[in-house]
Amino acid sequence: MKIVRILAEASDILHRSGIPAPRCEAASLLQFALRKNRTFLIAHPEYEPENDDEQRFRSFVKRRANREPYHHITGVKEFYGLDFEVSPDVLIPRPETEMLVENSIAILQKMDRPAFCEVGVGSGCISIAILRSVDSATAAGMEIAENAMKIAKRNAEKHGVVERFNLHRSDIFSALRNETFDLIVSNPPYISARDLLELQREVRDFEPHIALTDGGDGLSIIESIARQSPKYLNPGGFLVMEIGINQGAAVRAMFDTQYWKKVEILSDFQAIPRMVRAGAVS
Repeated sequence: MKIVRILAEASDILHRSGIPAPRCEAASLLQFALRKNRTFLIAHPEYEPENDDEQRFRSFVKRRANREPYHHITGVKEFYGLDFEVSPDVLIPRPETEMLVENSIAILQKMDRPAFCEVGVGSGCISIAILRSVDSATAAGMEIAENAMKIAKRNAEKHGVVERFNLHRSDIFSALRNETFDLIVSNPPYISARDLLELQREVRDFEPHIALTDGGDGLSIIESIARQSPKYLNPGGFLVMEIGINQGAAVRAMFDTQYWKKVEILSDFQAIPRMVRAGAVS
């Protein structure tokens, strides 16, 4: 069957399944199935794929129509200009999380041979993006899920930073002893159990709940990180952490002025309060 007809059929299936921009998604899936670029699809509408390629594409469309995330089908997601392996074992990186990376880089670039710690590594995209931008930095990654650690290690190897990225199986800071850092960074599970039920199916049904919610009000792990971080920060170090919508006031109140100074709630590119940045007392 010619790709112009294949695309039309796939677009209709995705449209009826409620997928936004169905023709665009169908074209992207066809590119992936055929290992061709968008220019090829436009220039060769009469091309007839091999049967195996066509069947692979149809299986991709069926999965996407079932609301499986596009990036689980392809197994790759771009973040901060880098491609990362993803799977149902890790969160799919979001553009708004690049804010954590940008702030972390700005902090670490001012330091000589800085060391930082990430709590909840997932795919490793945050730490790896930072390490790629700050050549002198080293990182420790805390991750409770073994399968996520395997993905993070493969991503670190792919991007050439594995020797500077020490992964630990850890519940928050449990694997650490006397180590201290210049920066702690985290995108913790901050969605409440109630709000999780309202998320789109791609997130609610396919992404790891352990990385999305604490099973309660969404604040308990944020509070644990804020409370424990002073023990693992060098004097004058920083904590940067992603937070949820409407959590700013509650999060600010977690920071004891005995240990913290200049606690800031920063907004993302949509003017949504998205991140807390706090400096440790010198």
